[in-house]
Amino acid sequence: MKRKIYNEMLLWKQNAQGKSALMIDGARRIGKSYIVEEFAKNEYKSYILVDFNNADDNLIEIFNKYLGNLDVFFSYLALYYNVTLYHRDTLIVFDEVQLYPKARAAIKYLVKDGRYDYIETGSLVSINRNVKDIVIPSEEHRINMFPMDFEEFLWAVGDEQLMPFMRMCFEKKQKLGPLHRKAMSHFRHYMIVGGMPQAVAEYVETNDFMKVDMVKRNILSLYKADIEKYAVGNEIKVKAIFDEIPSALSRHEKKFRLASISDKARYREYESSFFWLAESRVVNICYNSTAPDIGLRMNEERTTLKCYMADTGLLISHAFNLKTIMGNELYLKLALGKLEVNEGMLVENVVAQMLKASGHELFFYSNNSKYSAEDRMEIDFLVSKPVITNRHNISPIEVKSSNSYTITSLNKLRTKFAPMLAESYVLHPADVEVKDGVVYLPLFMASLL
Repeated sequence: MKRKIYNEMLLWKQNAQGKSALMIDGARRIGKSYIVEEFAKNEYKSYILVDFNNADDNLIEIFNKYLGNLDVFFSYLALYYNVTLYHRDTLIVFDEVQLYPKARAAIKYLVKDGRYDYIETGSLVSINRNVKDIVIPSEEHRINMFPMDFEEFLWAVGDEQLMPFMRMCFEKKQKLGPLHRKAMSHFRHYMIVGGMPQAVAEYVETNDFMKVDMVKRNILSLYKADIEKYAVGNEIKVKAIFDEIPSALSRHEKKFRLASISDKARYREYESSFFWLAESRVVNICYNSTAPDIGLRMNEERTTLKCYMADTGLLISHAFNLKTIMGNELYLKLALGKLEVNEGMLVENVVAQMLKASGHELFFYSNNSKYSAEDRMEIDFLVSKPVITNRHNISPIEVKSSNSYTITSLNKLRTKFAPMLAESYVLHPADVEVKDGVVYLPLFMASLL
């Protein structure tokens, strides 16, 4: 499937010219291995893909014994894979490199040697357990890979014209008109299926949401197994957070309450568990920023957070058991926009997913003042302008899952923090509209902000 990260990989190859390795970091089953092998086939004369998830004793022996002598190492590696190596035209891939940290540590010397190009892929690669015994090579150029975004989903279903039209409407702030219904239909299907390539492929092939659901449940089972295997010392806490995500997002304010896990739970005891889930790219953490100004991160209140699933399709399968989905015809109701409950959590989750894939860090604004009604407000997301100026740098975003809503909090924020705020947005199911200084956009335009 066509992925945008391919162009980033091309830029790395052209700009690095062998002086850095590429590290692609992302969750399990988002297509890292697939896209790297496609890149290797298309852009190099030969390649070797070292899969450390399936490395046998002979391969590990080559790495253990001969990395210190690269002439011998490359000779044995070429023989093991029966591949001819070409100077500056061979790519060597270390797949799931976190399973063999010594290979990652060797990148410094392999890059300095200069004969070949290197790409590493990994899950959980930033977690201390996988890097504690090695020096992270400065020769790595690191990029994050996310689930397929809405435009990539449209490509997969054979529609390459809709997004350019949507982008033009976004830039001109004009309505999509008769194409709005078509775009919303695609968007609802994207929300149901999600962006995991296996799920998207199943959807494209069968158009059967129940078969897609089984694919997603298999991925969730893999994630749960990873928690048990890799979250050493924190397994119980990580699993407790993971299991609580749907309940937390189903609440009106979406904040994660540790009290839901245990009355005695404290953030300092669970901080590393949230970190584990975020670094494994299973979730997207959104922190409260106490003021909507330039320094969103400087104003970050880490103990008040929202915990979104990194993929909304997975959230649906995580939140609803199979019996509920089949008995209530949940997917049909979602596809038709007729789900009475829980749609708010799915819509806000997919917006978080789209903002994250577009390069935004996730922040929200919450003030529960007991003394001033004017100060009491909740804003779903805050995003910074690409270029920071002296004023008007932060755009507040309110997310609405239906066409019946108020924007009381947004109006309060605009009054109180006017010098700090740039364009204000409401994402809703309806078409584009500009009214009273607020830009109303269809939900699917979140990826364009």
